[in-house]
Amino acid sequence: MYYTQEQIDRANQADLVLFLQSQGEPLERAGQEYRWKRHDSLTVRGNKWYRHSQSKGGGPVDFVMEFFGKSFTEAVELLTGEKGAAPPQDSPQFRLPPRSPDNRTARNYLTAARCIDEDVAGFFFASGDIYEDAAHHNAVFVGRDEDGIPRYAHSKGTAGNFRLDVKGSDKAFNFCYRGEGDRLFVFEAPVDLLAFLCLFKKEWQKQSYLSLGGVGEKALLRFLSDRPNIKTVYLCLDSDEAGNDACSRLVKLMPEGYTVRRLIPLFKDWNEVLQHRAEITDGKYLREAIYGLKEPPQEETVEIIRMSEVDTQTVEWLWEPYIPFGKVTIVQGNPGEGKTTFALRLAAACTNRKPFPHMAAHEPFNVIYQTAEDGLGDTIKPRLMEAEADLDRVLVIDESKQGLSLSDERIERAIRQTGARLIILDPIQAYVGEKTDMNKANEIRPIFRRLAEIAERTGCAVILIGHLNKAAGGQSAYRGLGSIDFRAAARSVLLIGRVKREPNVRVIVHDKSSLAPEGKPMAFCFDPETGFSWIGEYDITADELLSGAGGNTATKTEQAEQLILDLLADGKELASEDIVKAATEAGISERTVQNAKRNMGGILGARRVGGQWYNFIKKKQPPEPAS
Repeated sequence: MYYTQEQIDRANQADLVLFLQSQGEPLERAGQEYRWKRHDSLTVRGNKWYRHSQSKGGGPVDFVMEFFGKSFTEAVELLTGEKGAAPPQDSPQFRLPPRSPDNRTARNYLTAARCIDEDVAGFFFASGDIYEDAAHHNAVFVGRDEDGIPRYAHSKGTAGNFRLDVKGSDKAFNFCYRGEGDRLFVFEAPVDLLAFLCLFKKEWQKQSYLSLGGVGEKALLRFLSDRPNIKTVYLCLDSDEAGNDACSRLVKLMPEGYTVRRLIPLFKDWNEVLQHRAEITDGKYLREAIYGLKEPPQEETVEIIRMSEVDTQTVEWLWEPYIPFGKVTIVQGNPGEGKTTFALRLAAACTNRKPFPHMAAHEPFNVIYQTAEDGLGDTIKPRLMEAEADLDRVLVIDESKQGLSLSDERIERAIRQTGARLIILDPIQAYVGEKTDMNKANEIRPIFRRLAEIAERTGCAVILIGHLNKAAGGQSAYRGLGSIDFRAAARSVLLIGRVKREPNVRVIVHDKSSLAPEGKPMAFCFDPETGFSWIGEYDITADELLSGAGGNTATKTEQAEQLILDLLADGKELASEDIVKAATEAGISERTVQNAKRNMGGILGARRVGGQWYNFIKKKQPPEPAS
């Protein structure tokens, strides 16, 4: 069945309190809102609803579809009491004009004739929201619905004054950009929208922008209905009589609950301001900013989330249980003890399918590696080549013009741009920012919170390489440089150190794990002659590694020697694998058993029976007679 836009608009203006009461649903007043007892985290007010546990809401039609299981047309009928009709036979079918093989003419029109910055124009050409049509070389501005489906297009001539909406366009879905922020900027025409972005470029992608295609309200009301996150609307219409009248009318038509302000351009419209930008030396592009056109009722409420309605999430692992995707991991240790070696080997393994101990197989993916201590050409690249990394997949954010910090928005943009699933910053101390005191918790917490949110949103594993302080003998939890909040904010902390008794051996100790039981210490060897090799599990604790005691390797070896003597007492022979099994049950690793056997070479014998090796204690030889 077919409903006109006017019928749909009436359905979306329905009072949800009256609707629920008419359906016999129990409501409880909470200030100026009503709480629906069947869904007590959901409140309604006028024609708006909001489900606090999921941070989502909207208008009446999607409310009835979601909570009453109705289709779109059934929801409109239930809210209006009106029957739909068959679709009109003469309704035009919307199709985008065919695209030109390149956008050269349209791009030149926007950047040369309209002075739109290359990066702003390029963003929308890249997304397909602006393109050049094949037939007339017009610039086509595309409007999409929330699912990204084109529903509207406006053709603007690149020579002359031609402009026309494409046949069948739905003006409820005009040219726009949807950001995640809570502010919406509204314009009469797409070119004014683009000009405004050039004038106020800083972090523009966080907010939303909408062209009305004139001064009608259809696109604005639809946009607000689809985007319940919007809290403040800035009317950026032309500075003329038509723009003034439209602002007055739109303010009255907007639903309650929004803050509405007006930004008046210095000249007639924003593109005219942009074209005179070089003459405006003080950077004041506004003639006036008018506040208080509309304000929501002032009431303080606390949003509550019920744990019963929180979705449980499964942790995805890069290296289980040491490094999770979507979280922050810290790798720390003293200078020169293997942190960078480990990080580069990990980066290589993520790009080349080479085995990494106990790591599940991953399809190769991009890695971002930032270092402030080693040269890319003389140190990092040669070591990546040695590890057989796919160098096309190891990427670096260019810091030649501007240094990077943990709060830099380029981190998230680079992750999204490249599809990277791992980013390594080496060391933490170089990326906290010049004005940040890394020993002050109140300065570190917001930086780490932002970094953790980036990891969560992108699903990228974030690894921060950190040095230890010089408090020799202290507990590992307090040896990281800077505030203890570094460690507190990380979901996993790995400690890498040198084994004093085996100078070529480095051990990775899982010093903190918030998402799974701590993994066993893992060791690798970095021999000057033979190069890098993995050893495997190693018996040592974090504090023992830091103390310089060399771990409990010697103690475990002595325990293994005694265990072997006990197992082989009274002339017994035992299969080698049975000795290893008994040692494992006693908490002694197979590697430690092999060390013990080497130490016992003078008294421990071995012989092969079939495919199995057996061990025994050699009998003492009687002394040779004197000659």
